[in-house]
Amino acid sequence: MDHMHGCAKFHIEVIDMSKMNLPLDLYKANLELQARLGKLFQEGGKQWLDYGYRLVNDGIAETDAEIEQVLRSEDWQKLATLPAESFWRQLQQRFGDSQAATQMAVTAQTGFVRGLQEAVQAWQKQTAEALGTVASTTVFGDPAWSNLIKPWEQLLPTGSTGQTASGKPATKGSR
Repeated sequence: MDHMHGCAKFHIEVIDMSKMNLPLDLYKANLELQARLGKLFQEGGKQWLDYGYRLVNDGIAETDAEIEQVLRSEDWQKLATLPAESFWRQLQQRFGDSQAATQMAVTAQTGFVRGLQEAVQAWQKQTAEALGTVASTTVFGDPAWSNLIKPWEQLLPTGSTGQTASGKPATKGSR
């Protein structure tokens, strides 16, 4: 019995790999996304460190002012009321610090979300461009590859014929 008789025949087509840099392009896109995310985290951390540094310096300045006031005071009654006055002043200051921290958190989160959105959009664009450069090659004629590319078709660049880079008609959401 011939062993080839019951086996499926496979058609292997040679693709010019010098024109297909998909793995490298995808790797670069992922590295750039990671670098941008790392930078966003570093910038957020720096903002919080700067804020903490400012709070510490403000606290030192307040303490120095209170010590100076105690040293200059020669009135026993004023010295006796100093702890209560200091407590209320610090309470008000901490309330103001709390409001500033909340505002800073909102600003930091807004900036982070904006940066994250830009980074992901750039990654999607780079990935779609990388897929678009190879989508027209014959390897994507295989149904397995077509199914893999299908979710990205809306992002793939369209040609002047109204088709995606894979040669299929552009859908309503295609660019």
